[in-house]
Parts: sequence; C-alpha cells; structure tokens
Amino acid sequence: MLIVAGPVGEVEHDGGAHPERPARITAVRRGIEDLRLGSDVVVVEPVPATRADLARVHSLGYLEELEALARRGGGALDPDTYVTAKSWDVALAAAGAGLAAVEALRDRGDGVGFVVARPPGHHAERARGMGFCLLNNVAVSAASLAAAGQRVLVVDWDVHHGNGTQEIFWGVPEVLYASTHQWPLYPGTGTPSEVGGPGALGATINLPVPPGATGDVLRLALDEVVAPAVDAFGPDWVLVSCGFDAHRADPLAELALSSADFADLARTVARFAPAPGRVVLFLEGGYDMQAVRRSTSAVVAALLGEAGSPESPTSGGPGADAVRAAAKVHDRAVAEAQDQSDHPGGAGLDAPVTGPAMRSDRRPW
Repeated sequence: MLIVAGPVGEVEHDGGAHPERPARITAVRRGIEDLRLGSDVVVVEPVPATRADLARVHSLGYLEELEALARRGGGALDPDTYVTAKSWDVALAAAGAGLAAVEALRDRGDGVGFVVARPPGHHAERARGMGFCLLNNVAVSAASLAAAGQRVLVVDWDVHHGNGTQEIFWGVPEVLYASTHQWPLYPGTGTPSEVGGPGALGATINLPVPPGATGDVLRLALDEVVAPAVDAFGPDWVLVSCGFDAHRADPLAELALSSADFADLARTVARFAPAPGRVVLFLEGGYDMQAVRRSTSAVVAALLGEAGSPESPTSGGPGADAVRAAAKVHDRAVAEAQDQSDHPGGAGLDAPVTGPAMRSDRRPW
C-alpha cells in the first residue's frame, strides 16, 4: 500500500523560469501513475501544519518574517530562493503533508508513505530558508515523532547536503541523521567531521562522495557505514529526504546514479525500519523531469515489490575510498569530542570510539 500525501504545489508557488517548479510534482505523480497500482494507492489530504508543529524546528521570528513576506506579495530570501504570494500557504500544506502521511501509516500499521509536496525542505534551517527551501518538511515530521517519544532515522540521499536538517537536530539524540551527498557542492556543509553536538555525538553521519560517483558507492555507504549505526540507534521510524538530483541526467549536479540505483537505496533503507508502516519518503530535489518520473516509479515499485526500473544499476565510479575515509574521520571526530567532554582541557589517546546516541529517556521537547 502506498500512502500519498498531496500532491502539494503542482500549481502554486511558481517562480517562473526556475528549476524548482511545479512540473516536478507532475513528474512524481506521473511516475506513480505509470505503475498502475489501482487500489494500492491511498491519497490523504494534507492539513496545514500548525504554528506549534513548526515551532519545534523553526524560530517564531523566522516564521513571522516568512509569512509577512508572502502576505506582501512575495520576494526573495536569497538569489536562489523565491517566495510568492501563495508560498506561505503552500509551505504550510507541504509541512503538514508529512504529518498526514505519518498519521495515516500509524492508523493502518502498514504501507509506505510518500510526501508528494513542494517546496522542498532539507536546506531550511531553524531561522532561515535557503536552497529553494522555505520550511523543513522532513524535520517537522521527525520533531513531531520525537516529541511523542519516538526514535527517528532520517536518511538523506539528495545530491546536496541537508544542512537545515543537520542544524535542527544537531544536539537531539532522538534523531539520527545520515547523508550521502556530492562534494564539493552547494551548500558547502556536510564534512565527515560534523558529527553532532553535545548529547548527540555520532548522531550525525556525513558521507560525501566525489563527482561521478555511481550507485554502488552510495549502496556501500548505507551498507558499511549507516547500517551499523542504525542497528545501534534502534529507530522507530525511517524518514527519507528523497531527492532525485543524484541521477546522472540532473542538470544541477554531477553524480551518475540511475533510477535503478534509487530503487536499491530504497530497499536498503526500508530494511532499517523496525516494522511495516514506518517508512515515509519526502520529495526533495530532482530537476530533470524524465529522471524524476522514472526514479519515482523505480522507488515506489521497489518498496511495494512491483516490477523494477527499465534502467540498470550503475557501478565503477569513484568514491568507495572516500566513503571509507569519511567513516574513519567520523569515528575519530566522535572520539575526540567525547574525550574533550570527559576530560576538559586535555586530550586522551585511549578514548573509545562511540557510535550514535543509544536509546535513552532524554527528550528535547
């Protein structure tokens, strides 16, 4: 069963000649329709996120400024990120779509959720939008779950690092954030030494890969580095920042994945979930419409056990060494930070390498 929350933004929030445009939602919708799933698709209507929902991850000052800008007719948050008169209402619906998907899955106890909504979210930080993003949709849902006592894994396979999601959950032990992303590339964050703040050391995992990396490199990252961390963390829910801009056809990046690679990543991530009905995909990037359509079909088919992608998985590109090196840097950074915490002013050579925050009763909200 596929639970579709949306679509949101297929008409509204239109910046004209901009890569983040309404056609992206049409491409996703057509990718789902191509599978001819019939009654195996359930569409849920998103309810706009409330100010309380948003305040878990965004500052009230930023929310007020964003709403006011839209009410004045719109403008620009930065050279890349536009706001129209309708953007505030669309962004509320996009953030609420994730909450609706989680609620539907919780009620059914089975299925896979797909938040078919824009604008995307993973670059939106606590106090600013950027990188085409206004509100951090995946963070809103993750924070809601964490506030209810749930442990949340966020896997971000968008080609760009999700700086906003990382910043929001930097010191939150209830959320494990793992990102694969091209390096160097916008926004310039996501080095392996960024491992989380006090109380959540190791709960941020960044695995940057070079231009030209193929699907086998990202599968290696999930299998060898992320999977052991997930086992230690023990998530109750798995949320995916599902960008399709790592596809080889995407005009804004230089990775070399195919739609079949995204299907493989989806199968791997689904195995991280502790039970059926605990995986939700959130649309992030993806700017070649045909690649978005094919990748959507491939991912949904993989998660539902349907026929696979017409493309083949890719392999042989650079990046395996970079992934393994990044894992070592991550472990060393965690150990050094832990040693400094245990021995202020001193550095010990025998500090243990620690993994992500284990299950605890600490709650950030």
